[in-house]
Order: sequence, then structure tokens, then C-alpha cells
Amino acid sequence: MNESLQNDKAIKWRNTLRYILRMFLSLVAQGIIFFSAAGELQIPTAWLFFYITFFYYLFSFIILYKVTPKLINQRGGSVFKEDTKSWDKFILLAYTILGVYGQFFVAGWDIGRIHWWPLGLEYLWIGLILYLISVILIVWAMIQNPFFEPTVRIQKDRDQRVITSGPYQIIRHPGYLSGILWHVALPLIIGSSLALIFAFIIIILLIVRTYLEDNTLQEELEGYTQYTKKVKYRLFPEIW
Repeated sequence: MNESLQNDKAIKWRNTLRYILRMFLSLVAQGIIFFSAAGELQIPTAWLFFYITFFYYLFSFIILYKVTPKLINQRGGSVFKEDTKSWDKFILLAYTILGVYGQFFVAGWDIGRIHWWPLGLEYLWIGLILYLISVILIVWAMIQNPFFEPTVRIQKDRDQRVITSGPYQIIRHPGYLSGILWHVALPLIIGSSLALIFAFIIIILLIVRTYLEDNTLQEELEGYTQYTKKVKYRLFPEIW
């Protein structure tokens, strides 16, 4: 029994460490991609974005670790579980290329080399507001939803159930709305109109994923169809 408990603790610590490393190494990679594409380091708005993202990652981890450590453990494990939907593997790969890293390349190339219609400081403030809404929304959703995994699957191994509290009382997929706001906020803060246009490609990808995930939940998760009758909107209140 003691050996089993020790193994469980070791796995939890390993997954927690992996969760932290994934976040911060991804941030480092994004910075390298951005500044390499830009060809210069003296871009104050970019440093502002990376600083606030660093502190967002730090404080969100502390909050989630205190409130819902099991979710940290789950998200720190293997990304693709055996029952992950096959179509989601391709969507997640495309999102990683375009959204996690590609938008930073486009923004860096635009800011440092092309200078195509630079966005003024008034857009920075709009971006900061959207960024704040985005991070509050996703942390709120993750606190409420212990099944908030990075891939689409029905978590039979964890007795998945429908979540109806918090932001899930308003829309069915607050995590995706948070992602959309984040990808719009990024170019507004940094000042890249080209990356803002590029964001719409990412948004389309997220909308497609929302549609497919919602259909999967309606078909395979008990009680979800009844939930859709109470919460009618997937992403955008009063719209869709």
C-alpha cells in the first residue's frame, strides 16, 4: 500500500513538473520565434506581452494548484489519451503550428521587418482589456471544470459529467472563447495588424473544433443534450 501511495505521489509530482515546464518552455519558444522573426530585441510592447504572460502563467498555476490540483495532474500527463478523437489530433497539431507558435512568427516579422500598418497605443489598451477577460475566463472555467483536458475525448476513466456552474451557465465552451480573445489580444498589445488578420485563421480553427467537440458531447456524454436546451449558445452569447 505504501509503495502504491509513493508511486501515486511520484506521478503527481512528475505531472505537475511537466505542466509547469510545458507552460514556461512554450513561452520561451514563443519569445525566441518572435524576436528571431523580428530581427531585433528593442520592442517594448512585445516585452510587455511576454512579461504579463509570464505572471499570468505563474499566478494561474498557483491558483489552480491550490484549488484543483487534480486538474494540474491530469493536464500534466500525456496529452493524447487512447480515446482522444482522431480528428482532434490533426486539429490540435494545426493549432499548435498556427496558434501557439505561428502567430508569434507573423507578429515578429510584421513588427521588425514589414511594418505593415502598425497599430497605435490605443489598440494596446483594448488588447490588455481583452487579455484580462481571456485569462479570467479560462481560469474560472478550469476551476469549475475538473474535466478541462487539452484534447477532445469522453473521459470514461474519470466518470465525466456535464458541468453547469460558473461560466458554463452562460456558454457551453468558455475555454474556446477565452482562446479567441487571447489571439485577438496578442496582436493588439504587440501592435501587429498582420498578426491580427492571421488571428482570424486561428479563430476559424477554434470555431470548427468547438462545433466538433459539441457534437461529440451531445452524442456521447450523458445529460449533455439536456444541458444544451438550457444553455443554448456554444461560444458567443446571443449569437452562436
